[in-house]
Amino acid sequence: MALGSSGKPVQIAFFLVPRFSMMAFAAGIEPLRSANRLSGTRLFEWQLVSANGSPVEASNGIAVATQGSLAELAKPDMIIVCAGLEPGEPERNVKVHHQLRRLAHHGTIVGAISSGSFLLAEAGLLAGRRCTVHWEYLEAFRARYPQLEVTEDLYVIDRNVFTCSGGTAALDMMVHFVGQVAGGKLALGVAEQFIHPQVRAQEEQQRLDFHIRYRIENPKLIQVLSLMEETLDEPMELREMARRANISVRQVERLFHEHLGSSPKTFYLDLRLAKARTLLRGTLGSLRTIALECGFGSPSHFCHAYKRRYGIPPTHERRSTIAADGAGQPSL
Repeated sequence: MALGSSGKPVQIAFFLVPRFSMMAFAAGIEPLRSANRLSGTRLFEWQLVSANGSPVEASNGIAVATQGSLAELAKPDMIIVCAGLEPGEPERNVKVHHQLRRLAHHGTIVGAISSGSFLLAEAGLLAGRRCTVHWEYLEAFRARYPQLEVTEDLYVIDRNVFTCSGGTAALDMMVHFVGQVAGGKLALGVAEQFIHPQVRAQEEQQRLDFHIRYRIENPKLIQVLSLMEETLDEPMELREMARRANISVRQVERLFHEHLGSSPKTFYLDLRLAKARTLLRGTLGSLRTIALECGFGSPSHFCHAYKRRYGIPPTHERRSTIAADGAGQPSL
């Protein structure tokens, strides 16, 4: 992937999808502005497009004007699909898929931020490539596209296609691109402008380590938590987790109550239900399939536990998500 080799400003288009993440979008576009300012030259030029040229509402409710539609877009050097944390149903975006494939075919570097990875996958642009997606939708992405090689990296660049997990990871990725165009010194200068003293490498993990995420230091508790997250589909007996951590069941229970304010059973169940909620919102898997993937022996057991935890049955969760996808949003 070569950028800036022509000596002309790098042309970048941002394709805004309804309910895109404003945070990730800003982290993607602001480093370009900063690079131009610090260098004193127009290293980058950009434009915003949508499916039909209309303004697009971000997930925070702010509408952003665009300069045209995706179909009207001439061949830029790069296009970045900006989406949010609700992937919806990208299957319906047939015209968008065609336009993205058209651009890729003519040499445009194609990328995506956050759940934009779903759209690239549906367009067939991730076949045979490594990719990533926001950690909250990792399981949904893997369930929908089991044939793809998806990682938990901050961002992945594979030849002429790239994907980014979202949030501030977009800043790390764009600083990398600035470095490609204008060198490492300017890239670090851009990072410093945003009080980002440590630019993260693309292979770094998205989520915080257990001891930071849960504010715990006990290595035995961290080991049990790791076992829980690794076995959501086939729950492990507490006795077996305690054996692997080389402590007693009573010690495990004490550690959970002392550090997490919960019993191991309740904590484990909450992890499984959180995964189920993500799959309900991001996939079309049946309730039986989702129940099995989250370690429930039957749909009825799953539905009972889900309603007790979230106050609504899983069928209502899915209906509300589908309704939100189609309510008042521009058609793609």
